[in-house]
Amino acid sequence: MIPLSGTRAHIPFYGMHSKHWDVGDRQMPESSTIRGLERGLQVLKALRTKAASTLQDVHAATGLPKPSLLRILRTLEQAGVVRRRLADGRYQIGAEVYRISRKPDRYDRLAEIAGPILDRLCHRLAWPSDLAVPAGDHMEIRESSRPLSPFVLNHDQIGHQINWVLSGHGRAYLAFCPEAERQSLLDLLRRSSNPENRLAFETEKLNRILAETRKRGYATRDSSFVGGFYGRPPYSDGLASIAVPLRQEGRVLAPINLLWLKKAYAVEDMVRKHLTDLRGAASEIVSAVSQDRRQKREPCLSGDAGSDSNANRRF
Repeated sequence: MIPLSGTRAHIPFYGMHSKHWDVGDRQMPESSTIRGLERGLQVLKALRTKAASTLQDVHAATGLPKPSLLRILRTLEQAGVVRRRLADGRYQIGAEVYRISRKPDRYDRLAEIAGPILDRLCHRLAWPSDLAVPAGDHMEIRESSRPLSPFVLNHDQIGHQINWVLSGHGRAYLAFCPEAERQSLLDLLRRSSNPENRLAFETEKLNRILAETRKRGYATRDSSFVGGFYGRPPYSDGLASIAVPLRQEGRVLAPINLLWLKKAYAVEDMVRKHLTDLRGAASEIVSAVSQDRRQKREPCLSGDAGSDSNANRRF
């Protein structure tokens, strides 16, 4: 029997160091560290230094062999501690970790939930999709299945900035978000000197476009919009798209789209062939977000995008 008090108890730890240290009147063994756990924490520290990291980035920061890193990252990914982005394969800290340390970027969890659903949609249709989120006077791509598509498309990066009033994403959001939020966003665009936002000043025309979008239930690009990075000289990406909103409790979380080569199909053809699939994916994402919210008992992902100064506003 091990004495509970009044004497020193020597409890051997086999397979560990035999060195001991004292706490009060007890002598405790000094155990060795767990090498695998050390390496995992080392990887997490490296991932915290950047918004998203490649395998080479983590290798350079830790000095660990790449085969070992792949095993560690896969283990952390399965535990929900790390996520690998669908769009570019980069690794980042999972939203689950931030629940115990800080509030996450308001769209981190949304992208994490949407990724596997966009993956399945792309495998079924072959054509890819983007998830875009509000980011002040523009939207930005937060997740994308473009790298999974067998078709060679322009691979816009995570963070790629998109025009509000000309893109399918922007129109899908503006058409279905609450009126007060829409006016707040348009007021923001009207304070901008960017000529891309001139449609925000043409109230009657824009209202007509948004009303037509609501009536048919999906958005398309403006005929003058050819792609490119918001605020920079335009370049033609050769793509067409349709976009639908992720609607939850009267608000819009974000829109998702379906992209294809403009020369391959007319918009009407893709609507007939795949709009139902796109809407199904949107419903699946919203259902998954709602379930996640119930499980975590956290506030809704949606919010007033017009008051965002950037995409990193916290819950």
